[in-house]
Amino acid sequence: MRRGLLAEFETPEALLQAIAELRSRGYRRLDAFTPYPIHGLEQALGFRRSPLTWLVLPFALAGTAGGYLVQWYCNAFDYPLNVGGRPAHAAPAFIPITFEMMVLSAALSGFVILLVLSRLPELSHPVFDVPGFERASIDRFWIGIDARDPALISPITERDLTDLGALTVAWAGKERS
Repeated sequence: MRRGLLAEFETPEALLQAIAELRSRGYRRLDAFTPYPIHGLEQALGFRRSPLTWLVLPFALAGTAGGYLVQWYCNAFDYPLNVGGRPAHAAPAFIPITFEMMVLSAALSGFVILLVLSRLPELSHPVFDVPGFERASIDRFWIGIDARDPALISPITERDLTDLGALTVAWAGKERS
């Protein structure tokens, strides 16, 4: 949400109730800003499961294959050593490094993909300019309605948010349209 309408609520219960009411009225581009996690907020906002696990899986498998292939190449193909009559390609001996390469590649790729999907780092955001928004990290609960939401009609939505118990209603990213 780069631009839109923000509403401040005093309790998490009021926030959840307002989100449920707004979604029943047809608002779909909603976001919430809270000082701590609230049980049921993701379901109330209609968030889907993150695609991060499926995006990281190919990198984890590539790290696994790469770790195994490097060990095979070094020990069985490029420089095989006959130590005590053991085979040069001993797959059980390759398991620990292979597993660690999978974990390393999944962690690094997951971190980078998370930053890309979240569009981070973002040093400044229009919601930070809204008066009182700094309390979202202390003791207040905020709902954001994206300006691209087709159900957002400025005076009607502002009145609806006030009727739902919003302490303040303000625009982020631009002046009223």
